[in-house]
Amino acid sequence: MNNKKIICYVLFLLSFGIVQSQQNKPNILVFSKTEGFRHKSIPTGIKFMTELANKNNWNVNFSEDSKDFTSDNLKQYNVLVFLNTSGNLFDENQKKALKQYMITGKGFVGIHCVSNTEIEWPWFTEMIGATFKDHPKVQNATLHVDKSSEHPTINHLEAVEVFKDEWYNFTKPVAKHVNVLASLDESSYKGKKMNTNNHPITWYHHYDGGRVFYTGMGHTNEIYDDIRFEKLIQGAIFWAADLKQIKKPSTKKWTNLFEDDSNKNWDVFIGAPHATVKGLDNVDPESNGKNAAPLGLNNDPKKVFNFKKENGENILHVSGEIYGALTSKQDYENYHLKLQFKWGEQIWEPRLLRKRDSGILYHCHGSYTAFWNVWMASQEFQVQETDVGDYYGLVDVLIDIPSDKKEGEKEFSYLKNGKRNPYSAIEHFPPNHCNKGFDNEKPHGEWNTLELICYEGTSLHIVNGKVVMALYNSKYKNSDNQIVPLVKGRIQIQSEAAEVFYKDIKIKSIDRIPNKFIKQTK
Repeated sequence: MNNKKIICYVLFLLSFGIVQSQQNKPNILVFSKTEGFRHKSIPTGIKFMTELANKNNWNVNFSEDSKDFTSDNLKQYNVLVFLNTSGNLFDENQKKALKQYMITGKGFVGIHCVSNTEIEWPWFTEMIGATFKDHPKVQNATLHVDKSSEHPTINHLEAVEVFKDEWYNFTKPVAKHVNVLASLDESSYKGKKMNTNNHPITWYHHYDGGRVFYTGMGHTNEIYDDIRFEKLIQGAIFWAADLKQIKKPSTKKWTNLFEDDSNKNWDVFIGAPHATVKGLDNVDPESNGKNAAPLGLNNDPKKVFNFKKENGENILHVSGEIYGALTSKQDYENYHLKLQFKWGEQIWEPRLLRKRDSGILYHCHGSYTAFWNVWMASQEFQVQETDVGDYYGLVDVLIDIPSDKKEGEKEFSYLKNGKRNPYSAIEHFPPNHCNKGFDNEKPHGEWNTLELICYEGTSLHIVNGKVVMALYNSKYKNSDNQIVPLVKGRIQIQSEAAEVFYKDIKIKSIDRIPNKFIKQTK
């Protein structure tokens, strides 16, 4: 290699290193505006965030101006830290900008008084997970830390820790959709309490496309000098920026996602009731099941998704009466999902004259209401009578499928070793739908085994042990209108106007696609 080539190669490596470094450096906006109580510790918190950013080589800006909440301005940040904000802070346009920021997959870290912010805005209070009520005086309290999550925010903590701070009570129990990291032992302190054995004080969750962390700690000046608190917030920012992950499921053992009938691994999102739905108040008489307001997150008055025991097995009964989604609380990447399903008998409007339908949505991202006011943008493993294993793309996704359209047919079908044709949910052509290669579904009422394998942009739809479709180069169109890889996301199981049963849902991480399935694609 001559000197000129060596110099060019070195410059390439240096430039690549700079790009990689920039990608691994969170851009943070710390927001500390107050329209209610103003904490005396805010200046200490700002100093704390400045030092934390310097220590980790982060980019950080500070603001108390709500006018900074525009879509264009928020695009430059991938983590928002709300530091002891309080009161009503935003007008309608600023609220829209914050919602759009979260939908694009960004991160949010809330400290202490954030649960007393925008308490009349349901979307915000749902995002935080709880609303402040009152508190006892500052004192020591014992925290029980859930080490099983192996979340990067709490890996440095012991299972039992004692902190001194101001301990918040909330108006209602903390929302079901949060994943609790630390809870207060109410017997360890005096004064006002929630009088419960379950008093969460620190948690995380995925919400409307974004990653959210909240801690009730952060009142005193002294807490910002506690190295344990520093590591907590440092881990929260790395996780919110999608730079540190929760430990993946084992590559050797299956993780049971139906551990018990409490469905702790799942949230429910219920869409708009069809005009024909009975027994609910305020059903829109013009609703076709997708053009009206959804019932929302974990609001399932008709028990569309119902976990129950049958013959010692945990069964998910999906009534189908309202469009909805059972949604995994976690993102998954490079995994093997396996489950069983069978059809029930009940069908509902607006699909009385159509095939029974459900579906497994994967690589789900963005808003809960991106598609028909009920499902997230995603790739779909179709679960429909005689069409189990078909592909659909929802909202902003693309993928390549070996396929062919035979003479006289209107649609493409999977063809092993065929030409890889593009499929797109963005354009009408290429289409967003491809038929499976062959039908391997069992007769109505019998249990079928479905498997979904996703690995580095490739996915396999497997029905009763047979690969009925292989898909490649999973992508989506991001908020900057760029087509980029889509290799992870949440999982949703659909309710789509037909009764269906699921059981034995389990998942494990993979570091390659098993050979027995690769052979079926060649």
